[in-house]
Amino acid sequence: MSRIVNTSLIFFGTVAAIAAGPAARGGPQPGVRNDWPATGGDRAGTRYSQLSQIDRRNVGKLQVAWTYHTGDADAEKASNIECTPVVVDGVMYVTTCSPKIKVAALDAATGRELWKFDPFAAMPSNVTLSSGGVNRGVAYWSQGKERRVLLGTADARLISLDARTGHPDPAFGANGELDLRAGIERDIRKLPYGVTSAPAIYKDLVILGFSTTEGTGPGAPGDVRAFDIRTGKEAWRFHTVPRPGEFGHETWMGEGWKERGGCNSWSGANVDVENGIVFVGTGAPAFDFYGGDRPGNNLYANCTLALDAQTGKRLWHFQVVKHDLWDYDNPCSPVVCTVKHAGKTRDAVAQVTKTGYCYLFDRKTGVPLFPVEERPVPASDIPGEASSPTQVFPLKPPALSKQSFSPDDATDISPEARQYVLNRLKSMRYGAIFTPTGTQDTVRLPGFFGGATWSGAAFDPTSGLLYVNTNNIPREHRLERLPATSPYPYRNTGYGRFQDQNGYPGIKPPWGNLTAIDLNHGEFAWQSVLGEYPELTAKGLKPTGTENLGGCIVTAGGLVFIGATKDEMFRAFDKRTGQKLWQTKLPAAGYATPCTYAVNGRQYVVIAAAGGGKLGTRTGDQFVAFALPR
Repeated sequence: MSRIVNTSLIFFGTVAAIAAGPAARGGPQPGVRNDWPATGGDRAGTRYSQLSQIDRRNVGKLQVAWTYHTGDADAEKASNIECTPVVVDGVMYVTTCSPKIKVAALDAATGRELWKFDPFAAMPSNVTLSSGGVNRGVAYWSQGKERRVLLGTADARLISLDARTGHPDPAFGANGELDLRAGIERDIRKLPYGVTSAPAIYKDLVILGFSTTEGTGPGAPGDVRAFDIRTGKEAWRFHTVPRPGEFGHETWMGEGWKERGGCNSWSGANVDVENGIVFVGTGAPAFDFYGGDRPGNNLYANCTLALDAQTGKRLWHFQVVKHDLWDYDNPCSPVVCTVKHAGKTRDAVAQVTKTGYCYLFDRKTGVPLFPVEERPVPASDIPGEASSPTQVFPLKPPALSKQSFSPDDATDISPEARQYVLNRLKSMRYGAIFTPTGTQDTVRLPGFFGGATWSGAAFDPTSGLLYVNTNNIPREHRLERLPATSPYPYRNTGYGRFQDQNGYPGIKPPWGNLTAIDLNHGEFAWQSVLGEYPELTAKGLKPTGTENLGGCIVTAGGLVFIGATKDEMFRAFDKRTGQKLWQTKLPAAGYATPCTYAVNGRQYVVIAAAGGGKLGTRTGDQFVAFALPR
């Protein structure tokens, strides 16, 4: 079975781009970057665009310019698309519906398919996929006449495609692909291991983070790895669980480091190209909720980590959660940014977290630019568990989401809902953040989707504002003691949402927010409710916000664009005030970060609208492009 389809369209797309000449790469303003060359907008992950054709005054006139159907939705498996498109020289590169994603190249002005590559065409149907087969996009690299699209797959392959044709690059690996499991010193063939986020690019290196198991038992390593972009030869590897003799190994007491899963940068990486630094945010160590077999603080789990991009050498780290027992991964890569403090320009990185905080660090040293403090936290009562007695809290900026739960916080959308939640709480454990999970049902806030989520944040270099969407959704879970004959003492009972009798969150609204953080001063510029349940609004309630997955972008036109919400809306906010200026109903929810670009003098905004996924709304298969009327 061929893995390339629709190649007859390649010649048309290539000729059209060449014939249009500079105008095809031009845009509304001379000297402005018109492409979206990385899923983060740029290598730094700012998700900022200099384009301003679409602005505060005319955004209400946006209309659908084109749609592209991927044709591979699977409602039974709640397939979704979390991909942010990459756009270079008038061509858009996307990945299609999970779990068996494909790569497609589109004419960015029309949505016409130029080529499509199926990485699973020759693969058996029972292949193990990490994170359910999610994929958040590809990377693009060029030098001279060479053009490559890099795809990391959830079954642990790295594939290099010719960007013009979609054909695998024969000089890369074995016929265009690497088996990433082959480079591991132990057998992980039966363990979840793969790439879900877009690769990062630094010069001639492609840098990968990995998704691994979060459950009990042995796991694949979460090491960050870099490969030569032309040959596929591994260039370096950073052990996120340090081995004997490596810095940080002492934070794993006894044998806890061996065959440890997690501690992984599943959200990928951002790069300070000028200084040659790669930044990653790492996840929790496996098992997520019990650490009796891994005593110690467990570096480099839950860290913001800075590595030399050329060698993989550790430059600095900052651990935001010690000995994680709550699944409080750093869910996204730090954003490379520049801020002004005390009248001085400071190169920085901003890390938003599931715990609902934003940490701001000096980019080269890792020193926090706002004060942080260690505070005592409750101790675990699980036998054999040695929880950390303290955790780190930033004093600025304020917390993005609520940090505790008590009966006073129970939902108030109706008297009946409130009483239902209060009755449930009588038999449950609850409290401040870092309340340990026990064998009693426990309310967890922030929940497993944050605070901040994998979609991260967007940064406006003209104002120093960082934009981030967050959740305020409590979860409930507990640990169950297993029989003495079991190889592991405890298991988690699930990731359930703590809800009222009608399925709405059991906490007072708002349930979703979009916040602008002034990184120059460590304060909120504004905070707006994100999303609504139309049926509650119709009853006279103010918009409540909804649980949300998928990020925002910010533009020189004064706008913040975001989908993400369960109500299937795509919205534009005034980046200065947080006022909602425009919204439109998508064919399915946009659980992905949009992008914006210009072709032939026309600016477009595109978002994947495929619903499904972990929020379970209806499933679709579209990319939708919006533009002003011609």
